[in-house]
Amino acid sequence: MLLRPRPFLLQALKPLHSSRGPLAVRRTLSAHAAAADAAPRGDAPPPARTRHKNSRTPVPPRVSVNTALFFPPGVERDAAVTDEMVLPGSNIVVGPYAGDSRIKEAEFIGCSAHARDCPKDDRPEFAVLGRSNVGKSSLINALTRRKEAALTSKKPGKTQTINHFLINKSWYLVDLPGYGFAAASKTARMDWSSFTKGYFLNRDTLVGVLLLVDASVPPQKIDLDCANWLGRNNVGLTFVFTKCDKVKKGKGGRPEENIKEFQENIKLVYPEPPPWIMTSSTTGLGRDGLLLHMSQLRNYWDNEAT
Repeated sequence: MLLRPRPFLLQALKPLHSSRGPLAVRRTLSAHAAAADAAPRGDAPPPARTRHKNSRTPVPPRVSVNTALFFPPGVERDAAVTDEMVLPGSNIVVGPYAGDSRIKEAEFIGCSAHARDCPKDDRPEFAVLGRSNVGKSSLINALTRRKEAALTSKKPGKTQTINHFLINKSWYLVDLPGYGFAAASKTARMDWSSFTKGYFLNRDTLVGVLLLVDASVPPQKIDLDCANWLGRNNVGLTFVFTKCDKVKKGKGGRPEENIKEFQENIKLVYPEPPPWIMTSSTTGLGRDGLLLHMSQLRNYWDNEAT
């Protein structure tokens, strides 16, 4: 079996507080990488905006095209981008690789104690990562629309293995252990350096990481450090801001203010803007947009690999 070349969502960028030069850049899932392919071209189709009159799912705010946009494969950086081409509540431009993003079937395949124990087929996968209690399991349940696809718990740090969910029999959604829960026992606490990092560095089928960030609180250093590590190691990511419907009293500003502050910090690490999107597992905010974003990255992966 031929091994698929490993594309990445974003270009690796300089680490924080380091005197070393930037790492060599590997292939990226970017407009630059797509430009060399014989992929279909054309204007990016706008995301669907229709909504049933009785639907309770809120419409995310439109982001101005003047913001720092993420250009997916197939969209040139100098392309004329309109508001309708940007996913609501995000900086993500919809390109020609966007396709059917519906989840029709989700099956729990199993859990792995080590990266070497993960499924060995060549299906592409997205890893879901974030601080304990950021809402990883809730997001997976919302994406699959299955209440117990991933078990949720009020006790942070419950996920202790790499959990694979097979979606539509064609790609994987991977629930990774959360980080940053200091109250966990030494026995239960995961050695993140040797466990999860080993998965990132050795998983050739990894399309990208969905790095979940709690938008209801001010930026956390541990999230910035995680994003920095992923960038330094050429692991593509999408920032998924969770709990965008919540305002926690006494814990900082509104979600929009916290997101803006987080993005200002990220500029110090990523000169090129990573993709980001606002979500809420409670209201369904951003669900369809995130799936559409994942579809264009996944479809480019499939096209690039053949």
